[in-house]
Amino acid sequence: MKIVITGALGHIGSRLIREIPAVFPGAEIVMIDNMATQRYCSLFNLPAEGNYRFIEADVLNADLDAIIDYADIVVQLAALTNAAGSFKNKEEVENVNYNATVKVARACSNAKCPMIHLSSTSVYGTQRRVVDEDCSADELQPQSPYAETKLREERFLQELASSGKLRFTTCRFGTICGISEGMRFHTAVNIFCYQAVMRQPLTVWRTALHQKRPYLTLDDAIGALMFIIKNDLFDQRVYNVLTENLTADDIIQLIKKHIPRLDIEYVDAEIMNQLSYEVSNRRFSNQGFKFTGSIEKSIKETIQLLRPVGG
Repeated sequence: MKIVITGALGHIGSRLIREIPAVFPGAEIVMIDNMATQRYCSLFNLPAEGNYRFIEADVLNADLDAIIDYADIVVQLAALTNAAGSFKNKEEVENVNYNATVKVARACSNAKCPMIHLSSTSVYGTQRRVVDEDCSADELQPQSPYAETKLREERFLQELASSGKLRFTTCRFGTICGISEGMRFHTAVNIFCYQAVMRQPLTVWRTALHQKRPYLTLDDAIGALMFIIKNDLFDQRVYNVLTENLTADDIIQLIKKHIPRLDIEYVDAEIMNQLSYEVSNRRFSNQGFKFTGSIEKSIKETIQLLRPVGG
């Protein structure tokens, strides 16, 4: 088996490349990353039993037809992922994320290779309490350039698949939390853990304290990707993939179990006009996947990882 992973050294990819050898022994793991974030540490201490090949390249310029030739699966993770920050670099997000996905999808189509595409639950802008993949078009109101681009990517893949030229699955991931070699700290759970350990005020969006949002542990994220590959689940459908819907206050209370004294600083953000809502993961669960991750455990592990620095 040959598995190609773009954006392989990021938060999700750096964990995925370490888990594959145990699940798919002997698989050739081709990792593509442009090193823009210089996460060299993601390449350290890879499992000895892994059959790895690393290509330092940008998917926008790489010869993907040659790389993906004879591949069995492509996992498209290459993206700029900071939704809140995407207001400041809208054109770059559009260029990198959308065009990268288009190029990867076309190369997969040429190679007749199925593709896992990562989207985001941030494409929802609904005022309903619970939303699922069958929601109406007016409930897809992405609140950031990042989310807008993800929705465009989804539509492109559907168009390509409608002509019979691509087998794929789109996963709308909740906000990721949990530790990995390439983890980042720009999303809510991770940055709250960092700020708490460093005795900094937790920067909470002014309207978000009691708004529910979907969160996804890295354990469940990796489990979901493995499940799709093992079950050949490439049905051109969209799946919400999330562990739990929580409020910012829920997360803060979980952090307080380890660091009781916290200060909160309320800040303005451009993504702050949505009402509270929950995202359903029932469609993916009905395929047989069991969400077993724990947000509380992810918080505990992140704090333990950082605590020697914070004192």
